[in-house]
Amino acid sequence: MRQKAKIETYDAPAGGWGSLNAVMHILTQEEVAVLGSEILLKQNKPGGFMCVSCSWAKPAEPRPFEFCENGAKATAWEITGKTVTPEFFAQHTLSELRSWSDHQLEELGRLTHPMRYDPASDKYVPVDWSEAFREIGRELNKLDPRSVIMYTSGRASLEASYMYQLFGRMYGTNNFPDSSNMCHETTSVALPPVIGSPVGTVLLGDFDHTDCIFFFGHNTTTNAPRMLHPLQEAAQRGVPIITFNPLRERGLERFVNPQSPVQMIAGGTRISSQYHQVRLGGDAAAILGICKWVIEADDRASKDGGPRLVDVDFLVQHTSGFDAFAAFCRDQDWSEIERASGLARSAMREAANTYMAANAVIANYGMGVTQHKHGVETAKMIVNLLLLRGNIGKPGAGISPIRGHSNVQGQRTVGISEKTRLVPLDKLAELYAFEPPRWDGLSTVDACEGILKGDVGGFVSLGGNFVRAIPEQSLMEPAWSGLRLSVQIATKLNRSHIVPAEVTYLLPCLGRIEIDEQQSGAQAVSMEDSTACIHGSRGQRRPVARDALSEPAIIAGLAKATLKPNPKVDWDAWVADYSRVREAIERTYPDQFKDYNKRMFEPGGFPRPLAARERKWKTPNGKANFTVPKSAFAPPQGTDGVYELMTMRADGQFNTTIYTEDDRFRGIQGSRYVVLMNSVDMEMDGLKPGDTVTLVTEAGDGVERSLSELQVVPYDIPRRTIAGYYPECNGLIPLWHYAEGSKVPAAKSVPVRLFKDVIPEMIEGGEVPISTG
Repeated sequence: MRQKAKIETYDAPAGGWGSLNAVMHILTQEEVAVLGSEILLKQNKPGGFMCVSCSWAKPAEPRPFEFCENGAKATAWEITGKTVTPEFFAQHTLSELRSWSDHQLEELGRLTHPMRYDPASDKYVPVDWSEAFREIGRELNKLDPRSVIMYTSGRASLEASYMYQLFGRMYGTNNFPDSSNMCHETTSVALPPVIGSPVGTVLLGDFDHTDCIFFFGHNTTTNAPRMLHPLQEAAQRGVPIITFNPLRERGLERFVNPQSPVQMIAGGTRISSQYHQVRLGGDAAAILGICKWVIEADDRASKDGGPRLVDVDFLVQHTSGFDAFAAFCRDQDWSEIERASGLARSAMREAANTYMAANAVIANYGMGVTQHKHGVETAKMIVNLLLLRGNIGKPGAGISPIRGHSNVQGQRTVGISEKTRLVPLDKLAELYAFEPPRWDGLSTVDACEGILKGDVGGFVSLGGNFVRAIPEQSLMEPAWSGLRLSVQIATKLNRSHIVPAEVTYLLPCLGRIEIDEQQSGAQAVSMEDSTACIHGSRGQRRPVARDALSEPAIIAGLAKATLKPNPKVDWDAWVADYSRVREAIERTYPDQFKDYNKRMFEPGGFPRPLAARERKWKTPNGKANFTVPKSAFAPPQGTDGVYELMTMRADGQFNTTIYTEDDRFRGIQGSRYVVLMNSVDMEMDGLKPGDTVTLVTEAGDGVERSLSELQVVPYDIPRRTIAGYYPECNGLIPLWHYAEGSKVPAAKSVPVRLFKDVIPEMIEGGEVPISTG
């Protein structure tokens, strides 16, 4: 039986004393209270280190404490003095470790020594770096490069990412799935055909000039908490902030700045002026309702000879497709829009009227948009909304997809992509005198399908926790043993490391916060934030483990052991001085990284040039394009007893990293195995708070996917919607259940049935468990 969660109401705002207490707790827990306090002062500062957590923008004029609660947790997690040594692995089999929780595994501390899996003892045993490189190179050269996956998490620096993709392509593979495939690939697919850019157009300074802010499907409280500072400043100026989200997330309701003594005493700021609890998958319909109201109001104004409510000059000069989109909006029935969005017409009218009164509007969105079956069309609908009034390409306005990991966007910029059209292969061929493969590689979903079919022979992972992050875990973990080779480059132990292939290596790397001493001295690295600005980062503490190598050094070691010598690539020189890697990046992408080494420590970062910010549209027709959605309406919910499950993150985690089993803002302590339900649904299904249930995926494909012993918690959530934690609920997501066009797992809307768990006393008493729903 799983431990029951303790449920207590938590009414405090985001930030404030709760945040300060959480920071002190994590520093104490990781035994770095003094060291951590010193190092945190250098976080997100020019000349300091860039946060290893989220990718939110860094200001040119940082606050005294330019970190958030989750950023402090990530820092403490990395600089912990706790270590996982060869002696630990000698005492524990991998079979035993697979029974440990995600939190227990990572809480052990930093990996210290390269290890090789020994199948005979089911344990990791130490290995020298030279032997590890030699054996991995030998194994890679036995495999068909097409069968090898080279995965990256979103933390690896631009320098390491560039070296990694070059190594892979010189080896002969284009299989470069990364964590983008699991979160914001939807953005990269949706935006290029409509605005000509795969990333957002907003800079941090735009928040100082905006007069209206929209949010769609984002939990800012836990996923980008530093963003609450510009939001609070905007709210205090009277800027309306309009939020669409199924759950009421605390940071988008109220925020207390822990750096303000006045606020700590007097209380915080209301953030959202409107908060609309849209149904799962209903964002596109809600946006359609807003657009319909704007267009019909403009029709009336045009008929009456009044001021137009759409930006006619912008539409004529810069856009295509407005007439077709406007006709589509006019034709939609309000009753269907209300059903699909879960909102009243009056709510959408209120949002539309606020939008029309604003001159500069920012639209932010997160995985609540991208991780839906129709996520690509929803992102395009957000663009439609902005284009109506010219809200792209002017100060204080634009589209702002909020990315997750600290360099997940930047990795794509320097070549980590399975899509060859996004990589300058001809330039790589010219610079390094080799012929790169020209076939498109495998995305994350494709890689999983290949592993299940037995077509994948090797998997090299630069960070991350792939096995835990992906869907279909009940099938994927057993299939992992069919791999010939698994190479895991990591700072801490996680689930992916204890599910071995035939040949498995665990290679410890330095973290970004550690001083990286190489031949030319201490090195700096760089990364790209959500606003496409590049930041330099310098390590601040001595490495925890003497035998841990930097990511560039490990990549170079693997490359030299695998590839034939190439006079155009001096791997040793690149490791000796990372500025040479940056020079290579600038040669490869001269328009994006001009004067790279000189500019990397510019306060606030230096922005990559994005044509859409200047209203230059790199689309086939040279215009920003309205699109008519094919599937604006989500299907009816609760059909035939089926619930829609959304996965969510807790206050005590960042992606698959679990800092604590608690979720402070939702009042849940001591367990992550819970399911949030609407109290009316609970009553109709005969459930009480504290009952446990089993979720079973409604898929119809013959695969059984279920998760048991989930404690029912009443919560303010739309009817026929339930919520559970990621990654615990990932096993309920079919591999084929993904966003159309981007293959991002549709983790925010999974059809499931819910059954009350069988209790031994019920069986003894002759009672029958209730199938609810």
